[in-house]
Amino acid sequence: MAGFIFWRLARTFLAIWVLASGVFLLSRHDLDTALRLSLPDATSQAGSGAALLPERQQAAQQALRRRFGLDLPVFYVSRGPASPAGVRPWHWHGGRNQYHQWLRGLAHGDWGTSFRTGQGVAGRLRHALAFTLPLTGTAALLAVLSALALAQRLATALWWQRPLRAVLVAVHGLPLFVVALVLLLVFANPDVLDWLPTYGLGSPNELNTSTSQQLTDGFLHLILPVSALVITAVPELTLQLTAALQQELDTAYATTARAKGLSAAAVVRHHALRNALLPTLAQIAEFLPTLVAGAVVVEVVFALPGMGRLLAEASAARDYPVLIGGVLLTGVVRLLALLLADLCYLWADPRIRWQS
Repeated sequence: MAGFIFWRLARTFLAIWVLASGVFLLSRHDLDTALRLSLPDATSQAGSGAALLPERQQAAQQALRRRFGLDLPVFYVSRGPASPAGVRPWHWHGGRNQYHQWLRGLAHGDWGTSFRTGQGVAGRLRHALAFTLPLTGTAALLAVLSALALAQRLATALWWQRPLRAVLVAVHGLPLFVVALVLLLVFANPDVLDWLPTYGLGSPNELNTSTSQQLTDGFLHLILPVSALVITAVPELTLQLTAALQQELDTAYATTARAKGLSAAAVVRHHALRNALLPTLAQIAEFLPTLVAGAVVVEVVFALPGMGRLLAEASAARDYPVLIGGVLLTGVVRLLALLLADLCYLWADPRIRWQS
């Protein structure tokens, strides 16, 4: 079992390294253009609007390239210009290349500098995650618990199973932004139910309130976004787990348990649930990155200062360092979710532990 976990961890970290390298190399092609478009116009005189001389314009562009490390070669080796004989020799650059400097920065927590604000990407991502993690973590926990409860009830209660399944299928077909807008119009609308804040969340430094009031305000602002994520996530998880439970209830061991006098709920809870969870674990691993993507929608709809809104604004401004950091972070979350699914398989299925 220790060897199984070790190799899973090694494969995960290798995949993260390959992902990071791919994101970096694919982003190099457009970085020069994005740098010129994202930063303020460096080719105009401050306040006069007069264009700089070509020499000064070129010097300003070179200074920007040196500031962001774009003057170095991209990789450890590169091909030089063609010789008169048509041969393009290979050149070794050692550690003075963009890829090496980027990897070294990642190892030290330096994810680059935002083109738009000049702030560190890691700091901006940490500030955004401080809001997104409670949002997505709470939504994931509530969605999984709700799906477990509903699936067990659906597998044993036949008379109201069909209408509830129809409702779940209908909700599953609704886009996330539609659910978020409906919640916003119903529960944060003075003309309907003005129960919750409409949108936005002030910074704690800007609010002249106590800590308890800040926590209450943050909780109220989270209710609708979390509800939107849970409502769209629960149907798929519930329908999958219900189908797996019904399949397990038709097996011989479930029939034997019922013949011994156990109730349907006891058979589900003590015998069928653990086996039915096996296909659902893989679905939950896919569900966690989906929540991160869903955070983009709800944070934009409710104007919340999280990861989704940060990436949306970075995409509009072509702020590639922030986008690269967000994509890399999302990919790492997905890989870690798959690793978590493998470890959950070890817990749920003793046969895997025995084979490993």
